[in-house]
Amino acid sequence: MIGRVVFARWILAALAVALFSGPAWAASPSAPITNLPEGLVGEFYAPPGGKGPLILLLGGSEGGVPSRTARDLNEHGFGVLALAYFKAPGVPQTLQAIPLEYFDKAVDWLASQPTGTRRRVTIVGVSKGAEAALLVGSRNPRVCAVVAGLPSSVAWVGVDMQNLTKAGPSWTSGGQPVAYVRYDFSGKFKSVIDLYTRSYAKAEPETQIPVEKIRGPVLLISGRQDALWPSTAMGDAAMARLDAAKFRYPHQHLAYDNAGHAAFGKPPAPGVVVPAAMIAQAGGTAEGNVAARVDGWPKTLAFLDEAFRKGCR
Repeated sequence: MIGRVVFARWILAALAVALFSGPAWAASPSAPITNLPEGLVGEFYAPPGGKGPLILLLGGSEGGVPSRTARDLNEHGFGVLALAYFKAPGVPQTLQAIPLEYFDKAVDWLASQPTGTRRRVTIVGVSKGAEAALLVGSRNPRVCAVVAGLPSSVAWVGVDMQNLTKAGPSWTSGGQPVAYVRYDFSGKFKSVIDLYTRSYAKAEPETQIPVEKIRGPVLLISGRQDALWPSTAMGDAAMARLDAAKFRYPHQHLAYDNAGHAAFGKPPAPGVVVPAAMIAQAGGTAEGNVAARVDGWPKTLAFLDEAFRKGCR
């Protein structure tokens, strides 16, 4: 029963994020390339000007290719590889035991593109993609900056909606599981956020993402009323770890009041209305999530522009 309940709430929250991102047919300056090297699944949007900075984009627990955000970033002038890492043809169908080497291959491919203007790339990730972005950034020297929307400070158990109680690790490295936080099923299920908050309180030290090893600036964005997982608390924990390590690169956490799991991304087009049930599952209010995006999206683009201008050499 718990699997079906959590699954339904996850889907509603993911749909709210998607609807806030605007219409699926939004135009992009570049038509996507899908014939990627063997083993990589996704869409590559070349820089509109022929050459430009390159971004690896990772979506969240909805799976598939994060096309909408890719188009939004491409419209600003970036080249974007929108990478699918589960729930798409050619990749696992569940978010379990995804090799971090898969993301490394994507970083290497991007860094080798003749359309790029830098030898290093930035990773932008949302939700589970933010977790992956921070993990990969902490391990791969070719990553020069990380933007993590609705972030995690730890590696989590994988997501298998057919059997949540037996889910394994989300990620592996060298064929071995990356230490992860397991769900705490000891109490009665109340909500997704309660499950994650209780589980997070029992996180072991080895599950913490070593964000201080990232070789460039870090931007975190969260909604204080996130109803899916405690992204603000985890963002604060990541910031505390960076501060404790005297992290030498710029780092900032933008945490928005009255916003939830739809706090990150380009503001919706005029007239977009998200059903109240979806907002309830994502957290915050419709107005609060829009306000977060209105403030946060320009700051995200400015952060990326500055990172590429200064550090992605």
